[in-house]
Order: sequence, then C-alpha cells, then structure tokens
Amino acid sequence: MNRTRRLPVMPLLLTLCFVLIWLQDTGWSQSLSDTLPVLAALPLFYWLGRPWNLAAEPSPPSAPFLVTGIALFALGVITGIALFPALGWTAFLWSWLSPRLATEARARVSKLLPLPVMAFPWLLLDGRPVGWWFRLTGAEATEGVFTLLRLDVLRQGTRLLVENLPVDVAPACSGLNTLQAMLIAGIALAFLELGETRLYWVCLPLLAAAAWMANTLRIIAITSTALVFDPETAMGIFHTLGGWMVLVVMFLLCLGAFRLMAPHAPTDTGPGTQ
Repeated sequence: MNRTRRLPVMPLLLTLCFVLIWLQDTGWSQSLSDTLPVLAALPLFYWLGRPWNLAAEPSPPSAPFLVTGIALFALGVITGIALFPALGWTAFLWSWLSPRLATEARARVSKLLPLPVMAFPWLLLDGRPVGWWFRLTGAEATEGVFTLLRLDVLRQGTRLLVENLPVDVAPACSGLNTLQAMLIAGIALAFLELGETRLYWVCLPLLAAAAWMANTLRIIAITSTALVFDPETAMGIFHTLGGWMVLVVMFLLCLGAFRLMAPHAPTDTGPGTQ
C-alpha cells in the first residue's frame, strides 16, 4: 500500500521542478516565437516515445541517475549555468522512467533524451558566446557573398556597409532561437529517419551546422531585401517571416540528407535493439 501511495510523488516533483526551472529567468523570452520551439520538445518526446507500455508494478527510481540529477542541480545553483538544471531534470526523468520500461523500449527511448534537455531555455540563457560567433561569422559570410556579387562592401565586426546601406547584425540576429528550434526539430527528424541506425548520434552535431547555415542565409536574405526594396520592408514582417522560411528550407534539406543516408547506415546492434 505504501508503495502505491508514493507512485505519484516523482511525477509531481518532476512537474514542480520543471515549472521552477522555467520561472527562474523569464527575461530571455521576448515573443511567442522564442517560447514555442522550446515548449515543443516534451510533446515531441512523448509522441516519438510511444507506445508507453510502462510496467504495471511500480519500481523505485534508479539511484545512479537520481544522484546524478541532484549533483547537476547543485552545480546549477553554484555556477548559475542554466544547462545543469536541464541535464539534472532529464536525469530525474530517466531515473523514474527507465526502471518502468522494457529493455527494448529503454534502448529506443534513451535516444530521445536530448529532447527533454532541449525543453528548457538554457541555450538562450547560456549561449551568448555562441550567439556572438553566429553573428560574427554570419556577417563575414554576408560580406563574402556581396563581394562576389561585385558590390561595395565594408565590414567592421558585425557591422556592414553594403552599397552605402548600413547593416548591423544585432544580438537579435544571433541565431540562438534558430539553433534551439533547429536542434529540437532536427533531433525528432533524425530519430524518425535514422533512429534505428548508428548514424543517429553522429548526425545530431551536424544540426548545429545546419542552424548556422540557416541563420547566415537569413542575414543574407534580409540584407538583400533591404537593398532591393528598403530597410523598413526588411525589418518588418520579412524579418520574422523570412527567418521561418529559411528554417523550413533547412529542415527540408536535412530531411533529404537523412533519407539519403538511411539506406546506407549500419543498423544499431546495441542492447535492446532488434
């Protein structure tokens, strides 16, 4: 009877910790487009992990993952790095979930654990150095493209002067939102196309490169729009719509690449696979 009464405790603690982590710093979110990709991660985890044939008999949480989660939360409190609580929450989730899954299901669902990690805005909170690098290299690539087109281009850091048109690759153009959305969508796509192969884990780092390319193309497209039309048009609806259009294009390119790789990828022969 006692164990039956304690069954809801862990899910309630997971829910409470999830809300607390999200409420710890809400200054990163400036629009719905910032929040929606992050919130999509857990529903994707649930959907891709089906069917959830959990064991009927309750099992105690896995002690190693429970201890790991506590240690990661402590690191987050000490350092202020938002990635650690995200990893800690995922360790808590797995400590509760893994004993309830059959061996085959455990091996399959473990590949989806990057999604719970991405269900928190740690990238937008901790990723300023990455955002700066995205901005700088994006500005460099834009300079190179317009130089090849024989336009008059002058660049200083993240600021460009293209045909006397000033272009500032501002922090809003850092691409961190693009990176977060690209990683979440890419993880789901890679699992669907390559989840049963050894290339699944290899492809995940490549998603960061795809996100950089998407953000760089966005900078080039916005600058081109400002040159052809006017800065107001470029910074208006096209600034948001164009960014999502580029993201869709990169998503479709990743889909094509994964499907080309799938027939030649070696099957995963790890524990719990068929």
